[in-house]
Amino acid sequence: MITLRNVQPKDLEQLLFIENEGFSKEEAASKEAFVERIGLIADTFIVAEKEGRIIGYINGPIINQPYITDDLFTKIKENPKKGGYQSVLGLAISKQARNQGIAKYLIDKMEYISIENGRSGITLTCKEELVPFYEKLGFVNHGLSDSKHGGISWYNLLKILQ
Repeated sequence: MITLRNVQPKDLEQLLFIENEGFSKEEAASKEAFVERIGLIADTFIVAEKEGRIIGYINGPIINQPYITDDLFTKIKENPKKGGYQSVLGLAISKQARNQGIAKYLIDKMEYISIENGRSGITLTCKEELVPFYEKLGFVNHGLSDSKHGGISWYNLLKILQ
């Protein structure tokens, strides 16, 4: 059985392992970024756990605009209680747990939290090959992002909630 819960400081090492499994060195969040996210946005940092092991996570701060900017990968602030857009800076599933619907489960949970807190939508950037996956979940492709994070081309995807 898979359980979803808010992140805890003790999760750091498992999270870093999954992050580095899923992203290149240029794309992966640093240990410092994870420590900051755990400390500031635990309310929008959800982990999926199975038998005591973390198998995936989703995280991101609340932002005022519908698109992610590169500065968010290095500096964030605490989430406001209501409003704004839920960004997704990271969504990763451990290699052993992929293709089991866990990413959808995590996105559904983030959507529930977002609606509960009056967010306008959920925004993320992804590589071209992942656009169809997110479109199946109700996201709309808004084209190439201005993001140059990790030296890669990213696409803006947005799901309006209200």
